[in-house]
Amino acid sequence: MTPLGERIRELRRERGVSQKDMAASIGVSAAYLSALEHGHRGVPTWAMIQKIIGYFNVIWDDAEELQKLAEGSHPRVVVDTAGLSAAATELANLMAEAIDELNDAELSALNAQVREAIARKKRR
Repeated sequence: MTPLGERIRELRRERGVSQKDMAASIGVSAAYLSALEHGHRGVPTWAMIQKIIGYFNVIWDDAEELQKLAEGSHPRVVVDTAGLSAAATELANLMAEAIDELNDAELSALNAQVREAIARKKRR
């Protein structure tokens, strides 16, 4: 499941909406919406994100959150480490090989560490 798919599912459940009903309202098949929620589809287009935002009638921060979640919801990521350090290549390979062995708490901790490192780099 992708972060966007998880959030769409939460919003649907909060509002008591079925996949079938939502799919019909935004002009896609229930199968597409299911695949999007489960991470079997790539990042939706900007237009599709706008339809989802409109469907849930979210504004400002919530709309921005959905857009950011979409940007970070590539279900199949390719990491090109050509030209990077050996440590970068090792990290990419470790993640590729073992990500399915990590639990949500471990993944959240790693995400936080990477986000902190990126933020520190941007502040410099």
